[in-house]
Amino acid sequence: MTDRIKKVVLAYSGGLDTSVILKWLQVEYRCEVVTFTADLGQGEELEPARKKAQLMGIPDEHIYIDDLREEFVRDFVFPMMRANARYEGDYLLGTSIARPLISKRLIEIAKETGADAIAHGATGKGNDQVRFELSAYALNPDIKVIAPWREWDLNSRTALIEFAEKHQIDVPKDKRGESPFSTDANLLHTSSEGKVLEDPWVETPDYVYSRTVNPEDAPDAPEYIEIDFERGDGVAINGEAMSPATLLTALNELGRKHGIGRLDLVENRFVGMKSRGMYETPGGEIYAQAHRGIEQITLDRGAAHLKDEMMPKYAEMIYNGFWYAPEREMLQAAIDHSQQTVTGTVRLKLYKGRADVVGRKADVEFNLYSEDVVTFEDDAGAYDQKDAEGFINLNALRLKLLNRRTMSK
Repeated sequence: MTDRIKKVVLAYSGGLDTSVILKWLQVEYRCEVVTFTADLGQGEELEPARKKAQLMGIPDEHIYIDDLREEFVRDFVFPMMRANARYEGDYLLGTSIARPLISKRLIEIAKETGADAIAHGATGKGNDQVRFELSAYALNPDIKVIAPWREWDLNSRTALIEFAEKHQIDVPKDKRGESPFSTDANLLHTSSEGKVLEDPWVETPDYVYSRTVNPEDAPDAPEYIEIDFERGDGVAINGEAMSPATLLTALNELGRKHGIGRLDLVENRFVGMKSRGMYETPGGEIYAQAHRGIEQITLDRGAAHLKDEMMPKYAEMIYNGFWYAPEREMLQAAIDHSQQTVTGTVRLKLYKGRADVVGRKADVEFNLYSEDVVTFEDDAGAYDQKDAEGFINLNALRLKLLNRRTMSK
């Protein structure tokens, strides 16, 4: 197999693991390597990745560093948020939703450069290997995928460092010891897992959190904000129009300040095991609460309840790596259709780790909430309470018949 690979596109962060993978590909596969580094808003300086790739012999034309923040939020995060998606009821899918975009770009670069393979640094125990590869094969069924963690024998930090030193790869001092936990970050969230987090009985240490202040240390006064939605997507904060990525960035800062979006979760991985992780999704949590808030007055009950029934399946598809599968696209079409009237403004109260919806409004062409109908005062005939008697009798009919059958036995 190795002699058939001529050029490979590597998802490259510039860190120790992917730097070792880069050299390993050059040594074991004797192929050209193209590096791809995605800026998804992880908050890291990405130019060092370019310099490291250059030091390892990668020509400039084979080094791709792409700013994908707007595409990430517009075409992946926002469509997912329209569904109110939470895996197993809690997880806002911050890592999961980034993988199909990275895979998409890997396939595009492979086509642009004439590469016949792609490579990633996901381990053989995790979900990401599945997400990367299912997405890649959906976009190009003929692509070859190299997953070094499933092939090599460098199965310890010591082995990685020894390989790096042997091949003159710089190993920073902070990478020589065992990392207390591993992280993944993008504009939507930061996830941490492993090592100090592996015992689900032990509380997450304070030093693990990086995106949010401790809610106990957050401001003692609440902050109120307003988010405007158009057709299910956020478009402005406090009346200021923003692009998708700019809006999420602003919400992240608000969430950081008020300690919003922390989640300690034991989840069921697609590969079969349970894992414990700590997630910080500050802006995403605020946005998710706001989106449900605007749906409360603009979405019909039947559509809203059907969406809630569909959501667990939709979230599971994203978590398991089926973003490009036809069933996800079918559900997305239904979800997007439901959002045509989800337009209006939500007011939220941010305080000590919580984002609570405290107000919603929409123009008359979108609003299904009627004060005239719901009022406890005189509704001027808008609702005839006598109609409720027949409604109850019809719905009670089957219950009465069931009871009579039981009593006759």
